[in-house]
Amino acid sequence: MQESVPYQHLSPELILDAAEKLDLRVNGSLMALNSYENRVYQLGVEDEAPVVAKFYRPGRWENAAILEEHAFARRLADNDIPVVPPLVINNQTLFEHEGYRYAFYPRRGGRAMEPGDPEQLRWMGRLLGRMHRLAAGQRFRHRPNLTPDTMGRQAQAVTLASEFIPIELLPAYQSISDHVLSQIELIFDRTGPVPNQCLHGDFHPGNILWTDQGPHFVDLDDCLNGPPIQDLWMLLSGDREEMQVQLNDLLEGYQTFNRLEPATLALIEPLRSLRLIHHSAWLCRRWSDPAFPTAFPWFASPRYWEEQITTLQEQLSLLQERPLDWPDNY
Repeated sequence: MQESVPYQHLSPELILDAAEKLDLRVNGSLMALNSYENRVYQLGVEDEAPVVAKFYRPGRWENAAILEEHAFARRLADNDIPVVPPLVINNQTLFEHEGYRYAFYPRRGGRAMEPGDPEQLRWMGRLLGRMHRLAAGQRFRHRPNLTPDTMGRQAQAVTLASEFIPIELLPAYQSISDHVLSQIELIFDRTGPVPNQCLHGDFHPGNILWTDQGPHFVDLDDCLNGPPIQDLWMLLSGDREEMQVQLNDLLEGYQTFNRLEPATLALIEPLRSLRLIHHSAWLCRRWSDPAFPTAFPWFASPRYWEEQITTLQEQLSLLQERPLDWPDNY
């Protein structure tokens, strides 16, 4: 099911008015930043550093869920976890103007993470270990739980109900996604109960920026409840041997501050598979947003679905292999 056009009335004038409403002395400079789910802009401010305005996608989150995100970010920042939290203006972080909810953030630049860099991975492990230790035993009340149903079965249902999959490819996609989801559910059941706590949820290298002082991370928009391994696996890339080396570096840092359950390594490929299935459903839901056909023109083509079927077949093979090894020295 596609959503209606969400940002058709979000004009530059409205954005600047929203800032001036909060007594921010904007100078008229406005630059759109890369974002699809929300709309994000850098605004110039007279005699001060620019700020970043984030306009939340209408209808996606309740106010309570957004405020939980903000509170989580503030708590992390207050405990020296290098996250970029929203600005507090007039004792508030969430505002509304002309039907749009928005927040302001300080601008924080940086460079991309070096893929596979051992020292950066150990640093990220230490950061995640501290963050997860701070959030241990805590759960969001108004945000999702990461499960094979919420990220998998529900997403699959959205995709199958859409009209995007070519009719001749529909049986193949349904069959392979069913097999993958069944294998994921089996692995989750076999792994047994795992910690379920507040997470960043979308901790990929694109949300991490590095400076000479170290890393900071952004975009808690997808924070949720789930197993801590969710915040680690997206930092792994390459073949099995490469990922094993990267995992060892991550865990060396992580175990300095926190304990990860070894059994949860079995969830890495299931979580990767869930993300693939969920991503297709996300594109189905968002296609009426004009930004999406422009950014993802290949989505509506048969080739995309052929590639998805092939990718899920490869994931099914990976799901049937043994998980990455837990390092002996941890």
